[in-house]
Amino acid sequence: MPADRLTDVPGIRVGHWTDADAGTGCTVIIPPPGSIGAVDVRGGGPSTRELELLAPLAGDREVTALLLTGGSAFGLAAADGVMRWCEEQGLGIDAGAARIPVVPAAVIYDLGITANGRRPGSDEGYAACVAASTAPHEVGSVGAGTGATVGKVLGQRGWCKGGLGSASARLLDDATVAVLVVVNAFGDVFDERGEVLAGAWDVERGFVRAPTYVLEAPPEHPRLSDGEHTTLVCVATDAVLSKIEAGQVARIAQTGIARAIAPVHTPLDGDVAFCLATGTRSSSAFIIGVVAGELAAHAVRNAVRSAVTIRGVPTGAERALRASLPDRLEMDGKE
Repeated sequence: MPADRLTDVPGIRVGHWTDADAGTGCTVIIPPPGSIGAVDVRGGGPSTRELELLAPLAGDREVTALLLTGGSAFGLAAADGVMRWCEEQGLGIDAGAARIPVVPAAVIYDLGITANGRRPGSDEGYAACVAASTAPHEVGSVGAGTGATVGKVLGQRGWCKGGLGSASARLLDDATVAVLVVVNAFGDVFDERGEVLAGAWDVERGFVRAPTYVLEAPPEHPRLSDGEHTTLVCVATDAVLSKIEAGQVARIAQTGIARAIAPVHTPLDGDVAFCLATGTRSSSAFIIGVVAGELAAHAVRNAVRSAVTIRGVPTGAERALRASLPDRLEMDGKE
């Protein structure tokens, strides 16, 4: 039975390095050799490495590994450790004098929760590779999702814990599609009924519903919102896709993010979606994309539902529970 993890795609390995005390971490995704990669960037403030190799006009080079990490731009240094591990394993593009790993990377800004105390670096990226396996991986406050937060329209006083989530599906033609997300969004996360799962919280009003609140009190300037914001997405499939088709799948996956997060893809966010195709099964790129969009929304909700409190930042469920306690106590007293 599928475990609703990215590793449900045969051959995909996922590894985390997590420092819960510091509130940061990184996640590495290692596809089988020969896997095609593509990317779609929607946020206004991404921080990335090696993305041009995934552009449609670039050559069809395989992706050796993909790094998602905390630490803002500083965290891109973790890719050096991923490259070192890949080189030791003999993975990468044969360039004659050396075998060169292709390791695209994207980061979230978690320095607000870490107080800039620690950032993933080369050793941490290497450790995530050592931990990588095809077994079902952890979700919630782990890896790149360790220091993730959401609902930041009120700043740090009202945010909730974000995290890392995943979802997967087996298609009728036996192809597998899976999505892993790291949710560190400016906006709120909404459930299947349109209710806030985790978002900006006010003591008097509860969840303020950011899409409405920004109309009432728009942020005066992007840098006044207590940090940067990013949702990172990785779609993986065992279907045969061209680079252009993989890019289309990544683009459609972004629509799933928009079903679960609002507002999203703002100038304050660094949203990036990747697609990795291992190319072992025939399937429809159209169907793969549609399913990826649905799974992305599920994975976002899985991320915040699986999160735990880190460095005093409560989850959305904890916020809602605390708000209901006075009413419950009053009801108990009447019984």
